[in-house]
Amino acid sequence: MPPDQFTIFGDNYPRGSYILFLKVSKPIRLSFGKFQGGRLLDVPKGEYLYIGSALGSGKADKPLAQRLVRHASRSGNNKPQPIQKTLRLLFEPEASCKKAGTTLHKKMHWHIDYLLDCPETEITHIVVVQSPLRLEPLLCNFISSLDTVEPLAKRLGAQDTKNSTHLLKIADSEQLLLIIKNKIPELIA
Repeated sequence: MPPDQFTIFGDNYPRGSYILFLKVSKPIRLSFGKFQGGRLLDVPKGEYLYIGSALGSGKADKPLAQRLVRHASRSGNNKPQPIQKTLRLLFEPEASCKKAGTTLHKKMHWHIDYLLDCPETEITHIVVVQSPLRLEPLLCNFISSLDTVEPLAKRLGAQDTKNSTHLLKIADSEQLLLIIKNKIPELIA
């Protein structure tokens, strides 16, 4: 498993929060489902991150693994994200949402699904925080406050909150990853 694809905090807890680092290889004009009435938004070429959580509702026994594998899937007959195979190996057998070796094709549900479904978008790194704590709002507030981060559109990826945005354009993924790696131990302590 390439060590540069994942940063993992916590002790094998099945629930938690995560940050997807994304690279958009060329500009995209995209509707994020019903967000802003289905209006097309311009997604410039560049680096982005998405902050999410999978704390489960009691129905899924391994919600974090299942959510991450789902994010690395694409709809219809589209090939999954390249990182999906490594995710399945990392979380095996938890990530085997269906039979081993099958591809999980997803229906569009969250805003991020629409961006991840585009062939121009690739998940390049995932920060996984295995913890029962609801860290998603803290991570969003912290990351959003940084100068090198800007929202693509207000509340994108965070319709269930009033004042946050979970999909952010970033200037330098390596620098931001270092900042995040230093901040997360403080949040989970």
